Order: sequence, then structure tokens, then C-alpha cells
Amino acid sequence: MASPWSRIAIPLRRLLSSQPPFRLLSTAAAKPEPSPESSESSPKGNINGDDAIFVKGPSSMGSATRDGTSVTMPMSFMTGSIVGKRFYKEVTTRLAEDGNGWTVMLDYRTLKTPSKRQLKLPTLALAKAIAAEWEYQQADGIRPFTMPMMKLACTALERVPLTRNKVVENLMKKFHQDLVFCRAPGDSDLTRRVYERQVEKLDPILDWVQTEFGFKPTVHSSFFGVKQEDCLVKVIEDVLKRTTDYELAAIDAMAAASHSLIIPLGMFHGRLGIEEAIELIRLEEDLQVDRWGLVEGGHDVDIADLQVQISSAAVFLGLSRKL
Repeated sequence: MASPWSRIAIPLRRLLSSQPPFRLLSTAAAKPEPSPESSESSPKGNINGDDAIFVKGPSSMGSATRDGTSVTMPMSFMTGSIVGKRFYKEVTTRLAEDGNGWTVMLDYRTLKTPSKRQLKLPTLALAKAIAAEWEYQQADGIRPFTMPMMKLACTALERVPLTRNKVVENLMKKFHQDLVFCRAPGDSDLTRRVYERQVEKLDPILDWVQTEFGFKPTVHSSFFGVKQEDCLVKVIEDVLKRTTDYELAAIDAMAAASHSLIIPLGMFHGRLGIEEAIELIRLEEDLQVDRWGLVEGGHDVDIADLQVQISSAAVFLGLSRKL
């Protein structure tokens, strides 16, 4: 039987084996701290290792800070604001000091999360993927919106451990309104085509839910959703509670982007691939586009944004799993 991640195994292997257009990332050995005389240059001139890299001057709260051994991202990193100019030359990965996990190095400094926690990752593959995001940053600014896996890693390390029960609770609250359970009315000329496509594409997913979890969901046409059976709710909740922090962070991100919990769980269990998941999420809207046309600057932007959110979370989920 094929591995549940066989649907994205080839893309992941290509990600790890391809030759990038920049210098190869390597697993760095421990490097001695350089002397103060060898500090990097910045637009404000040479600075000491204990000084901050400011975007708008000393009073700015949106800057990355660094000392002799680490680099800490500001809280604004999680909101997408540009956090300052690139201050490093080389990005590498190396085994954590305690031998448990992998870290990303900006020159000789260890990367930290906004709460000053070491960015310790469970696999080398995930560490290299995040290192690639840092390597691609341009000299004029570090742009968090181009680093989705770095943001997911910070979420997994900082938010999920502290609010795990709340994350699961919020996911289960929206479970009863899952788009996979909703059907357009089939007795109207305006919605009949949508209904037929939903039956074609979504009914097989309902059959999988019944096979995988032992209970078939209730289908409805209500805008407010319909309460699912308590047995099914309990099984799904137990699945979420058994996930790792990295898995739950990825599932939560995909659920927010898809307005569905079943679709992320389908990807989590290997039932759905990235392209198939995006097709299901956009099923109704794509039919509207086929009928009325695509609005440039609207539909195309939404499609690109959804592809980034689902793809990055799916790859993050796969790379965070130890083989």
C-alpha cells in the first residue's frame, strides 16, 4: 500500500534535491563567535553585535534585534510588515546543541522566534525549507509575507502549545458548517449545475469520512449548517488532540483558508493532494467564473492567495514529519 503522502512525495523530493539558483544551503558545524571587529556593515555604518537593526529609528518596535549568538524577529514579523534590511550574508542549518532538532543560522547567529525562543525544528528538511525562505530575501528588506513556512513554524512553537485546547475548540465550532457538508438546492435552474458538481466531487469525500472515521456526515442546504452526530464530532476531536503542534498549526491554517476541516484532514491522512483540495475549495466560485467570467485583480488574486496558503501549509505538514 502506498504511503499516505505519496501524492506529494515527488514534489517534496524535488524541493529537497533540486539545485536552487543561489548558493547551496549546508548543514553548518558550530562556528566560533567572531571578534567585535568583524561585525557586519549596515546603512547606518558599522554597528556592534548588541545593537538593534532599526527600520524607522531607535523608537521603532518593528525591528529585528541580534546579539553575539542569536537573531530575534520582532512581533511585527507575524503581521507581514517589513522588518528591516537584510543584515546577513549566509544562511545555513545545523543540528541543535542538545542534538534534538535542527536550527537555522543567519551567518553565525541562531534564528529565534518573536518571543525569543530558539527556532528548533523537528526535521532537517523543514529547516532547509525555512532557510531557503531566508536566503531568498532581498537586500532592501525582509518580507515576512514571502515566508509562509517561517510563520507557521513560529505559530507551532509559540501559539499552539499555549492555546492548543482553544485551537481545537475553535476548529470544532466551525465543523458543523463545513463546506463539504453543504449542498446547493437541486431544484433550481440557477443552482442545479452547482449541485451536480458537488455530488460528483464532494460525495466521494463523504464516503471516505465514513470509511475513515466510522460515521457518515449529515448533508444540508442551510446557510447556518446542521449539527453533526456527536459520535462523529468526538472522533474528529480526538484526531485533532493527537496531532503534534506542527500538525495542528498546519491543519488550522488550511482550515482557515478553506472554510473546511474535512479538507485539511483529508490532506493530513493522504486522501487529498494539494491541487484536488484547491479544486474542492473553489468548486462553487469556479463555476461562477466559468459562467460570468473572471474579474482581473479579484478572482485571480484570490486564487493565487489560496494556492500559497494551502500549498505552504501542506508542504510544512509533510516536511515536519520524521521519516
